[in-house]
Amino acid sequence: MRYTRLGWLFFIISQFVISQEVSANNLPKLAPFTTLYDYQIVDSRTLEVLSLASLAKRLADKEVIFFGEFHGNHAVHLFQAQLQAKLFQQRPHQVLSMEQFNRDQQDILNRYLDSEIGEKTLIKEAPAWGNYAASYRPLVEFAKQHFIPVIAANAPADTVRCVGRQGKTYLKKLPTRDAQYLPKDPFYSDPTYAAQFQQFMQQGKASHNGQSQPSNSYFAQLLRDNSMAESVHLAHSQYTNSQIIHLNGAFHSNSGLGTVAALKHLNPKLTLSVISPISQTVFDQPSLQSDDLKLGDYLLIVPAQPTDYVQATKRRAAMKAMFEQAKLKTCH
Repeated sequence: MRYTRLGWLFFIISQFVISQEVSANNLPKLAPFTTLYDYQIVDSRTLEVLSLASLAKRLADKEVIFFGEFHGNHAVHLFQAQLQAKLFQQRPHQVLSMEQFNRDQQDILNRYLDSEIGEKTLIKEAPAWGNYAASYRPLVEFAKQHFIPVIAANAPADTVRCVGRQGKTYLKKLPTRDAQYLPKDPFYSDPTYAAQFQQFMQQGKASHNGQSQPSNSYFAQLLRDNSMAESVHLAHSQYTNSQIIHLNGAFHSNSGLGTVAALKHLNPKLTLSVISPISQTVFDQPSLQSDDLKLGDYLLIVPAQPTDYVQATKRRAAMKAMFEQAKLKTCH
């Protein structure tokens, strides 16, 4: 059969629509969750439901693996710890990179890994995230036990906060002792990511009056992304032939944007995979949507954790207290 140019266009569009319908109609059937810490793994390309061991085998040749997470979801954190151990069995040369520690905390993190200080000192003096013991202790302890380097990958918290207040020009005010922790390209951005971030902020009722120009919050986000990307890039150069697993909030790596795009910008030849979490509120009938397949190479299906605040007044009060606390910290 011969097609005109217009005919070929309609044919290609029709095939795309059909393929989309097939994907939507053949989404995998997920099993009910039996506990709050259950999880299921789906290959977003083949739509197979995978075991942990099967996933580890598929990741064996990847140089960098992004562990997207919902902070504080312990089904996700259980999965992270278990997959870390499985990957180590295949490739003992491993590096753990973490959003949860900032670049200016690397020295104290190293002191802990070298058993020079105890965990309480690490948590207090770093300081570590409030959920460190419950969420990240297993990964750091595994790394410590097996002499695995741990990279404090994120931008310094004070610098991120002040960029969020004052914008990009704040970096010019930093003294040398603080500027040393900045990435060479702190505000590299993918245009798709900018639109996604703006949509996310609007959903969170923080649309910045609908401004189309990038907000200071977006520049703060980019500083995090580019700091983590550069940290992973440098770790790859330093620890040759090692597999790097990097932990970050899901938004930083979903759809291959954020930190992933920044890393590809630094080294397009890296082989990497993205694991993205999908939260479920219906435990006895978890399900996927076709749009979920775009979020990562592998999807981690987990139960949603209990809601922090049901009443809006309590939620607003908690947010107000958090912002009031942040106001106490000054910028250069």
